[in-house]
Amino acid sequence: MPPRDEQEYENRRQQIIDGALEVFASKGFEKATNKDIAQAARIGSPGLIYHYFQDKSDLLRQVIEQRAPVLQLIGRGDDLMRMPPREMLTLFGTTLLGSLDNRATVSLFKIMLGEALRRPVVAEMFNAIGPRRGLGLLTDYLDQQMQAGVLRRMHPGAAARCFVGPLIAFVLTREVILQPDSKELSSEIMVASVVDIFLQGMEVTG
Repeated sequence: MPPRDEQEYENRRQQIIDGALEVFASKGFEKATNKDIAQAARIGSPGLIYHYFQDKSDLLRQVIEQRAPVLQLIGRGDDLMRMPPREMLTLFGTTLLGSLDNRATVSLFKIMLGEALRRPVVAEMFNAIGPRRGLGLLTDYLDQQMQAGVLRRMHPGAAARCFVGPLIAFVLTREVILQPDSKELSSEIMVASVVDIFLQGMEVTG
């Protein structure tokens, strides 16, 4: 059990992360101020944020790393590499779509997407924190399965994008474009369908 001071430090840190998620999701990264974040986090002074984070960019990085479900898989890399494809891909897809259950995370994703289109610096920051790492994990896994002869050999990065693409399209049509029929699909049905279609094309037969 961590010492009391360490536990209090981490509790306050998580409190600030939750407040920042709320503010980033409602105002966006550029317009969010330390005062806004301090009020949402219910801490006394905006300056206290710098006791826990280097700057606003560092705080955004921590918000995405700790509140984006798919990034939580990165710490389980060794375990994931030992899973059979259907189990691992189902877990990856289910975790990726798990963000749909958190409205603040969905709002943050939409705002970051819009800001990334307008500001290359934000796009690079967002990519380095999240998509690059998640896609890298999946690419490494598929490459290993191809080398083992479990999956058909092709470019692993292209294969990873073929798997993730339909899931991202599902998120966009449900949360951004607001395609009416996307509400009729559950995340479970979408993940199962994508895994089935992907493996039908990738599994080695005969």
